[in-house]
Amino acid sequence: MEKQYGFGIDLGGTTCKLGLFCADGTLLEKWEIPTDTGDNGVHILPDIAASVEMKLTERGIEKSAVLGIGIGVPGAVDQTGVVHRCVNLGWGVVNVQTELSNLIGLPVHVANDASIAALGEAWKGSGAGMSGMLLITLGTGIGGGIVLNGHLWNGYNGAAGEFGHMLVNPNETELCSCGKRGCLEQYASATGLVRCMRLQLQTDGQPSRLREVESFTAKDVIDAAKDGDALALAVVQSSYEMLGAAAANLCNALNPEAVILGGGVSKAGEILLRWMRPGFEKAVFHACKSCHILLASLGNDAGIYGGLKMVLESGNTNETRCRD
Repeated sequence: MEKQYGFGIDLGGTTCKLGLFCADGTLLEKWEIPTDTGDNGVHILPDIAASVEMKLTERGIEKSAVLGIGIGVPGAVDQTGVVHRCVNLGWGVVNVQTELSNLIGLPVHVANDASIAALGEAWKGSGAGMSGMLLITLGTGIGGGIVLNGHLWNGYNGAAGEFGHMLVNPNETELCSCGKRGCLEQYASATGLVRCMRLQLQTDGQPSRLREVESFTAKDVIDAAKDGDALALAVVQSSYEMLGAAAANLCNALNPEAVILGGGVSKAGEILLRWMRPGFEKAVFHACKSCHILLASLGNDAGIYGGLKMVLESGNTNETRCRD
């Protein structure tokens, strides 16, 4: 039977996003299931397998017509599909590729979740048609992915794209979640922006509307900055100038065609790019200045598209339109 279908899966700590696709990249259906992190995450892969089985039954699709499953997970993944420590899933060392394949009876391909989001953006999003691009995901933390010559670069042991743990301030005294100090994530992530704003409120006597807010978010800080709150504006300009310099250093090292910003913080829009520009221009090598800084366009669907693209890149098939 001709293999016409594939699944892309984006596994997060709260929900797992699943997509059923035609092999030509047409998204037929997407849905979510809760991520059950109880009992050290032992139920997660069986739940995913059961959801895929249910969808195949609903659609009347035989497994012989399915190319496989591509899944992104929040941790470093080696070349054999083994995940080493997914803290927010409760996992230690888990062979996702083998275990999920045995549960569902289909080929499985695994990579880091931010990496497959990069692959999705490179294929069907803001990076479509580019020879090389980087995705920086700005959320609770900062992750990323590298696509070179149209292919995902995972690094030596699957840890490529940890942009959030680039050292940007050697004088930082507070610890990052990774145990180091002065990481980009401490400034430009959602939690980092809130941290920096709180510190600014403690050390600077200027008025700010956020002094009256007991518990504010990164969006609150950005909105205040957009509205002309001087203290908030100083914080976001400082944080995203650091992000711009970090993006420039990545461009200097890899010379991509574009750096694309995704994740919840990127919803700030074009103004985020303007705040980054001074840091980028100060740090970028002259021959790399043509690198585009863009916003991601696939949103929360980037991971499921990237998951399918991993399946297609496995070499099993050409892109095929479904008979649906």
